Amino acid sequence: MMWAENRLPILERRLRLARPGLAAQLRMAPDPRPDDKLYHEVADTCHRAGVLVLLYLNDGRLYVLLTRRTDRVLHHRAQISFPGGRQESGEESCDAALREAEEEVGISAQDFQVLGELTPLFIPPSNYCIFPFVAYAGRRLDFILSDQEVAEILEVPLSHLADPENFHRENWIIRGHEVSVPFFRFKQDKIWGATAMVLSELLAVLVDVDRAAVQVSGQRE
Repeated sequence: MMWAENRLPILERRLRLARPGLAAQLRMAPDPRPDDKLYHEVADTCHRAGVLVLLYLNDGRLYVLLTRRTDRVLHHRAQISFPGGRQESGEESCDAALREAEEEVGISAQDFQVLGELTPLFIPPSNYCIFPFVAYAGRRLDFILSDQEVAEILEVPLSHLADPENFHRENWIIRGHEVSVPFFRFKQDKIWGATAMVLSELLAVLVDVDRAAVQVSGQRE
C-alpha cells in the first residue's frame, strides 16, 4: 500500500482508540488453538515479552520488519517473528521491545517513533504473553543482525500481506494433532502463528486509517 506521511497522525490516534483485538487476531489463529485462554485470564502467570512492530517507508511503500530466529534461541527456533523478547524484572513491556530490537537488529529508539500498542496476545505453547508496540521510521534503517538470535530479516510490504492472493490455509500436524493453519505466503516463507495474528490486527488498524484518510481528504475538497 502506498503511504503518505500525513497518515501518521491518523495511525497514532487510531492506536489510542479501542483496537480490533481478538476478533482480528483470530482470523490468523490455528484451528483449534492449543489453549483457548485469553491474555487477561493468564496475565498473572504468563511470561511477559515486548515486541516491536516496526513500520518503515521505502520507495513510497510501507514495510514491516520481521526476523527469522536462529536455531540457538530457547523458544520458537527458526520461526518468523518480530524483534523482541522477555521483559526483565523492573522493566516495562515497551522498554523490553526497544532493548531487544537494539540487541537483535541494531536499531535504537532514536531511529524511529513509537506510535502505540496493539492487543496483547497469549501464546500457549511457550506460556508467553506478548505486547506488540507499533513504531514508524520514515526510511529504511540500517540493520545489524545478532548472530546468536537472528538468522535473517524479512522486509515485507504491507500491500503484500493485504493481498488475498497471499493468504493460504493448510492442515498441519502440530504436537501430534491435525490443525488447520492460516498463513501469509511471502516468497518461500509461511508467516503463521502469533506473528500472523499480530499482523492481522495491524492490517485491520491500517484499513481504518485508510478510511479515515479518505474521509479527511473528502472533507477538504
